[in-house]
Amino acid sequence: MAGKRKIHLVGSIGLEDENAVFAALAKHIGTRTTRYPDGETGARTNWIAWLGGIFAAHPAFTNANSNEAGARPVYGFADAIAPDDVTIPGLGYAEPATRSYARFAALRSAGTIAAGTRFQVSLPTAIAPTTSFIAPEQQAMVEPIVEAALKSDLDVILAAIPAEDLAIQWDVAHEIIAHDGGWKLHYSNTLDESVKRICRHLSWVPAPVEAGVHLCYGDPGHKHIVEPENLATCVAFANAICANASRPVNWMHMPVPRDRNDDAYFAPLRGLNLNPETELYLGLVHHTGGLEGSRRRLQAAEKFAADFGLSTECGFGRRPPETIPALLDIHAQLVD
Repeated sequence: MAGKRKIHLVGSIGLEDENAVFAALAKHIGTRTTRYPDGETGARTNWIAWLGGIFAAHPAFTNANSNEAGARPVYGFADAIAPDDVTIPGLGYAEPATRSYARFAALRSAGTIAAGTRFQVSLPTAIAPTTSFIAPEQQAMVEPIVEAALKSDLDVILAAIPAEDLAIQWDVAHEIIAHDGGWKLHYSNTLDESVKRICRHLSWVPAPVEAGVHLCYGDPGHKHIVEPENLATCVAFANAICANASRPVNWMHMPVPRDRNDDAYFAPLRGLNLNPETELYLGLVHHTGGLEGSRRRLQAAEKFAADFGLSTECGFGRRPPETIPALLDIHAQLVD
């Protein structure tokens, strides 16, 4: 990524629909990135929150905490259900991806989106919906079912969108947060076991489709679920993923909290060991503090890593839409 810095768009962009997203990106970002997401609009706005409905409607699952007033529903197998017989046909990512790609391709053919730009689809790892919506004692049994459903969606996307037009991003949040003590997974070795799963997900994506990883601490209320002490966990995951992936990892994204422009946060980047083809993106662009706040974070990061692109720390589908043009402009001003 030598030369002018590039922009990476993590995924969600809180505008009305994919048409509004593509128009805003063409106007404010243009060719400063080579990948356009559709903004994860509609039901997908709040990342995976909509996936709970899959388990609520599935006849093999029942609400496992229905007697707890106000509790977020978690699900387990209904009585007399044999887990090996349960399938979920898909999680619902294929249809919006193929629909948005048709609009993307039309705009690119018309010249509104630059030639060579890829359509980016962001997907959660199987651990995310499993941990969020399944009772802890049954997560190990349900995870393979969720993983198969996720791969089914991906296979439809791969069949519908030309490989040279497509980029797949795996959103890795629950694994990172668990590694830093935010919650528990159904396995104890949070680094090695998570990396094994992430690399399996990456292996489903054939070249020349691009594939990348977004490392995440969540952003409910524009705050992380666990505030990272520094980038050490992200560096450890990134190094292990790049060392073990069976295919090229085209990019690696790491978040930067809006109040961190100190050397201590970025110092672990000295130990980063990405593969030559892997682009690094640092999520140091924030609406809070404007251009100058983002520039201070950029200058701090430059002490420890010279070659990286810019992004927000997470998707920005949950912010007021009227703030999005200014946020996109901060991206553009920083790289220009």
